Amino acid sequence: MFRRILPVAALLLSALVGLPQAAQAADGAVHDPIPTEPVTSRLGLVLSEYASFPQSSTDPPLIDQRLNRVARINTIMEVPDGSGRRAVPDLNGNLYFVENGVPHVYLDVAATFQPEFFSGRGLGQGFGYVAFHPDFQRNGLFYTIHTEEGAITSDVPDYRQTTVLFHGVITEWKATDPAARTFAGTHREVLRIGFGGQIHGIQEINFNSTARPGDADYGLLYLAVGDGGQGANNTDPQNLALPHGKLLRIDPSGTNAPNGRYGIPASNPYVGQAGRLGEIYAYGMRDPHRFSWDRATGRLYLGHIGEHAVEAIYEVRAGDNLGWSEREGTYVYDRSATNPCDRLLPLPADDAGYTYPVAAYDHNPPPGWNCTSDVGVAVAGGFVYRGRDVPALRGKYVFGDLVDGRVLYTEASEMRRGRPAATIHRLQLFDASGTAVRMQDLSGPGAPGDPNRVDLRFGTDARGELYLLAKANGKVWKVTGTRTFAAGPVGHTRVRPTMEPASWAPVTPAKWRLTGDEVILAEAGVQRPGPRRPFEYAVLTAGPALSSVEIKATVRLDEPVEVTNRDVIIVFGYRSDTEFYYAHLSTDNTIYPHNGIFKVNNADRERLDYQWNGRSRGANPAVVDRDWHDVVVRHLPATGEIAVYVDGSRDPLMTARDTTFGSGRVGFGSFDNIGRLDALKVTGTPAT
Repeated sequence: MFRRILPVAALLLSALVGLPQAAQAADGAVHDPIPTEPVTSRLGLVLSEYASFPQSSTDPPLIDQRLNRVARINTIMEVPDGSGRRAVPDLNGNLYFVENGVPHVYLDVAATFQPEFFSGRGLGQGFGYVAFHPDFQRNGLFYTIHTEEGAITSDVPDYRQTTVLFHGVITEWKATDPAARTFAGTHREVLRIGFGGQIHGIQEINFNSTARPGDADYGLLYLAVGDGGQGANNTDPQNLALPHGKLLRIDPSGTNAPNGRYGIPASNPYVGQAGRLGEIYAYGMRDPHRFSWDRATGRLYLGHIGEHAVEAIYEVRAGDNLGWSEREGTYVYDRSATNPCDRLLPLPADDAGYTYPVAAYDHNPPPGWNCTSDVGVAVAGGFVYRGRDVPALRGKYVFGDLVDGRVLYTEASEMRRGRPAATIHRLQLFDASGTAVRMQDLSGPGAPGDPNRVDLRFGTDARGELYLLAKANGKVWKVTGTRTFAAGPVGHTRVRPTMEPASWAPVTPAKWRLTGDEVILAEAGVQRPGPRRPFEYAVLTAGPALSSVEIKATVRLDEPVEVTNRDVIIVFGYRSDTEFYYAHLSTDNTIYPHNGIFKVNNADRERLDYQWNGRSRGANPAVVDRDWHDVVVRHLPATGEIAVYVDGSRDPLMTARDTTFGSGRVGFGSFDNIGRLDALKVTGTPAT
């Protein structure tokens, strides 16, 4: 019998008790603002390829190799005319319509604005987004963002930063025949904003998807305007006389704006206030990348890309100040810090006037990070799922990391202003055949110099169904269902006896105490010749070798808790001393060899688990005390799925997929620590 079975809430407490709060240096600076990692979910999305887009090229030719993508597609949306057509913008210039999964060019935005149009520098430059008027079927109106090089264009921005390198331009298009296969009609400029850097321009424009004819918000266009880059000392997001670093709301059909080409809604929070732009809806933003409305509640959620450490989701309301460049996440951002590593500080006791995230995760940079270079982490805002085809997703805000392609969710019911940030869960992914994958597997090779870069984006259709996009290979996938990771049957053969001393074969018998009730590694192992692998373990020799297997046990680390890199391991798929898998259960999740799922295949151990970020973090620590902990390991060789559960959780702590070893035996041990195992149950299918 297991020593204990804990509910999920207790599991989370067990997994996280003893972890530091935001790591705070002696001088008060915060170096690890969000010390816990997203919780791995057993829930997996089934992704079916929906469309594939042709190779496109930047103009002028790219310098930054991160722009070296197949197609720089930014979102997918349904054209609001009942036709079922979906629209996809490519930053390099084409607006595609997709019919029955097949794209064709509806409008060449780049050609329209040559030679000023350019897309070959910043990551968001070019034809960035499209928004269709909700009454497009009748009026034929839609709106685009594109960028123009400031040194070439003779047009004067309506608003500008001190130095102007590029212009972000909002254009209104009027289709003569909204039902036509390709665009014919007219266009006019609505708004032009000058930016002093080549990043953080106008990221998204959109209409409130929950507004209906007659509502005050119907037909009003929201614009997510970045701060123009230029580093951490850019304070324009707090300057209400400029549009930079703001969420704007305008009426494209109005004329009372200073340039006479759009209207300023009277309900905007700063209308008529001296020195403040009436267009501003909310402010204090660095890179407000994507936003969407929950179709059930009308709440507006915005994914905000951080500067130093924090990627955040905000619920945004009129007049909100998200804090940049005075705040990042729930911390003071100290631009004056001499050491750039010391820029985050705790909030003051009298803090007021700022809106804080409803969900957030941090960058977890590599050891030795200089605190200024790009870590390669950026949030991709998403949608609260309210569709019908995937019931398990209902009420979940699905988003992700646009660089590494992790797909995440929070419960919309947990995302509440003024409350603790919602728990972030990491979703599993499966391709249409049911094979467990990561987005890097689906999107193919990353950008040169950044092999894991996916450039993930999200979209929805009129029914609220969810789509994922990758610039890496220019493909779109539709979420067509869900699966539970490593949930297949393991078989019914029960291995006996598991606790008898004669059933165990230790590497070094003198280091073990086999009592019949417990398997105890009483003396730490030492490194042995050969590939890097666990120093000391014992193999269960009773019963047959198994293919599919479920291992249930209770383990304890006897090493003092002050030893942060202490560990025990569960061995499975064991074929020889240099061929096996193991689950490493540790307090330390900050280094490559700890707290993960590994393979030894006649070479140094290789990390397999999806939770390791490639830099400095894996799954949340498995064991942080000297208590007994229940562990379950499931291995399904037919699919390669591996899942490790701790303390009765319904969700795995670690997951991986590997098909190297199709069968083997189980075992228990450690690298160079001591610990013990009890109540071992092994069930599976005998290997043929």
